Amino acid sequence: MENPLRSHYQEELTEAGCDEAGRGCYAGPVFAAAVILPAGFFHPLLNDSKQVTEDNRNLLRVYIEAHALAWSVARVDHEEIDRINILKASFKAMHLALDQLRIRPRLLLIDGNRFTKYRRVPHRCIVKGDSLFASIAAASILAKTWRDEYMRQLHTEFPHYRWDSNKGYGTKKHRDAIEKYGLCPYHRKSFNIQPDSEQASLYIDL
Repeated sequence: MENPLRSHYQEELTEAGCDEAGRGCYAGPVFAAAVILPAGFFHPLLNDSKQVTEDNRNLLRVYIEAHALAWSVARVDHEEIDRINILKASFKAMHLALDQLRIRPRLLLIDGNRFTKYRRVPHRCIVKGDSLFASIAAASILAKTWRDEYMRQLHTEFPHYRWDSNKGYGTKKHRDAIEKYGLCPYHRKSFNIQPDSEQASLYIDL
């Protein structure tokens, strides 16, 4: 089946795709990635990270990191999320990722409908951009795989929350563990987590 992703938004300016992972989680950092792809970049498995299996995400991560013109990943931890709120933390993680790129982009493609301007670089906010543009999809893959790897490391400290499988999202097992053990230092206190609430299951990775 042909991959529907567009390789670029335009052809004149060097553009970077940006996306985040972990925005809706109860615990851990929010991660963001920025990716600049070469002209004609293609991989048949590339898509929004939520539409790709874990094994294929890991394959794509290796391919993207090997073939992108430039890429970077950054994170903002749970403490700063609590201080400045998750939306600002997501934008900050994107800015940090952009700071680390070894090539300066002249146009940014941002997944979603809002963004805080980065320096003087123009940007385009694209709803569901990770299912439309290859650079945003690639950023979503890197942000997701790097964050998942990080949460598996945190799982070794607090295995009863099962972050190796839920990665910090509000699954039933995670909520049940919070009800039994309470919150740990990596939980986002500003999220007002209520394990016995039906609303707890409504958090998603936006």
